[in-house]
Amino acid sequence: MSRAFVTGIGGQDGTYLAERLLAEGVEVHALAHDIEPLPDLPGVELHRGDLTNVPDVRALLIDLAPDEVYNFAALSSVARSWAEPDLTARVNGMAAAALLESALLVQEKHGRAVRFVQASSAEIFGEPDRHPQDESTSLRPVNPYGAAKAYAHLMVDVYRRRDLHAVSAILYNHESPRRPEQFVTRKITATVAAIAQGRADSLALGNLDARRDWGWAPDYVDAMVRAARADSPNDYVIATGVAHSVRDFVAAAFARAGIDDWQDLVVVDPEFVRPVDPTELAGDATRARTLLGWEPTVGFEELVGRMVDADLAQESSSRPSR
Repeated sequence: MSRAFVTGIGGQDGTYLAERLLAEGVEVHALAHDIEPLPDLPGVELHRGDLTNVPDVRALLIDLAPDEVYNFAALSSVARSWAEPDLTARVNGMAAAALLESALLVQEKHGRAVRFVQASSAEIFGEPDRHPQDESTSLRPVNPYGAAKAYAHLMVDVYRRRDLHAVSAILYNHESPRRPEQFVTRKITATVAAIAQGRADSLALGNLDARRDWGWAPDYVDAMVRAARADSPNDYVIATGVAHSVRDFVAAAFARAGIDDWQDLVVVDPEFVRPVDPTELAGDATRARTLLGWEPTVGFEELVGRMVDADLAQESSSRPSR
């Protein structure tokens, strides 16, 4: 039986990955942050810890000697990265580099390959010099989150040159009903569901014109597993290749909820406008399609619809019975 070690296990991607690996018969160990509630993941061996505590995490990894390491842990909010740039640098950048070194030490001690996947981000491209972006696009991050992820992305290549099967999965926006509500996509679908059921009056957002390439989270987890198990390590853009605006997302969400005249229900609040925000990001996943045989399976409208359906169901179940 192979063994995997996962950080960021409590997030959207971590839960989908754990379910996928367990279904394959993989022994799954995961790092759960000291101060966060333990995720309910039967079958996963959870270890309390903090990724920035390098000596303890390194000792754990060397003891477990996993075959695969997936680093999903991150301070995942771009908005929060502006408020806490130093913490963002430590968690998203330096801790990822330390985990790469730990994986290499496991490989050298046990004399067998360790496969490492770093969950990178399209934010490393910032204001890109080409559209769509691929693996050769220049790194030009415009926020602390993207800068820290760019450092980790570059360190993956450093360790690949040291014969670690290290992969940087450059993930474009990917969503599901498991997204927390602090993410704008889930905020949209949850609030639209509440409006549809008479429990909210309006939806407050920032920049409606920002354009992103949105995909279905389980598809992106599938790409990362494929990349971990490919014959050769590489970097991969994981994206649909089609960008939509936040306004498009809002319109699709209201449409799924059966609300056509929604414009007066949306308020642009300067509080939610970021200091610097890339205007458009869309990825070219040709390499992943060609080398990994990967394809996205869920389109934009269906993705939004599934999220709205889940939030409508949650709204209905939480409404007190009469």
